[in-house]
Amino acid sequence: MATKYSEGVLAVKYRTYDENGNASGGPMYYIEQGLGKKFKPLAVMFSIFGVMTACLGSGTFTQVNAITSIVNVSFGVSEYVVAAILTVLVAVVIIGGLQSIANVASKIVPFMAAVYVIVTVSVLVFYADALPAAIKLVIDGAFNGTAAAGGFAGAGIMLAMRSGIARGIYSNESGLGSAPIVAAAAKTKWPAEQGLVSMTGTFIDTIIICTMTGLSIIVSGAWTGDLNGAALTEAAFASAFPAVAKYVLTGGLVLFAFTTIIGWSYYGERCAEYLFGVKCIMPYRIGYIILVGLGVFLKLEMIWIIADIVNGLMAIPNLIALLGLSGVVVAETKLYFEHWEKVHSRRKQLAEIREDLATENN
Repeated sequence: MATKYSEGVLAVKYRTYDENGNASGGPMYYIEQGLGKKFKPLAVMFSIFGVMTACLGSGTFTQVNAITSIVNVSFGVSEYVVAAILTVLVAVVIIGGLQSIANVASKIVPFMAAVYVIVTVSVLVFYADALPAAIKLVIDGAFNGTAAAGGFAGAGIMLAMRSGIARGIYSNESGLGSAPIVAAAAKTKWPAEQGLVSMTGTFIDTIIICTMTGLSIIVSGAWTGDLNGAALTEAAFASAFPAVAKYVLTGGLVLFAFTTIIGWSYYGERCAEYLFGVKCIMPYRIGYIILVGLGVFLKLEMIWIIADIVNGLMAIPNLIALLGLSGVVVAETKLYFEHWEKVHSRRKQLAEIREDLATENN
């Protein structure tokens, strides 16, 4: 959450506006403007990795695989048919630009998040008796002596940490550098204000939704089977509510993954624009659409290897910048809270004046 806060602050602090009047911001801008021109190669590096992540990792292949596989498992629809329909829908949205993306995401995300949370809580209530044991299992699995011994003997803990950190990035993108790209478009004049908004996303995504999903998988016993990914979560939901599980999970996953695809198209577009200017926007969008269509032809294992590599490469320049600009984050935070202290003080003075006037009139 602290990392996401810093990204939001710096995104607004160093944002600029392009030839089309759109806000442009993100690590490439706060690296160059905050750290200085001599760090521009680092900004260029981030932008290159950002385009790669959007086109080869988080934006296309992983999401396409999730959508096509869950629809195939749930309803038996051919993965190639699903991929074709998905590609057309993505094309319709992203050709329209940021406003089109924002309009679609703002309608889909709140509704599906509410439905998903309600169903997940219902599963936990259904298995309420097993919940304490599930929490104990998580803690024991992370910290007991067996896990530690396995870590020293076979690098088990290293593997768990690597997987956990990688999946955590997919959950909330903190430190990756993608979130500040869209945070720069926020309508606020206070960088710290956007930082506070940005950090709530990490809490909701990871602390609330991911924790509830993980516990649902454990309390249902689905984790002991051979399933993985979306099919595993569906099995957990189906154990409690077999009639509606596949519809809720499939609908939620498809819509969340779809908004991720169109969101990442914007992230990559901003990175491409930083590198080549506004003239590259339309060619980039067309190339992105083509890659979405090709995502169905890759195997899951290869998809995760590619995604983990490009995500790691993208995060490195951003984390260097966050460390180098930590003083700016602190200064902006102090400035924001000093502002609100003054506002509060003035409101208090006005209230006192009103009370005095009311007393005199009486």
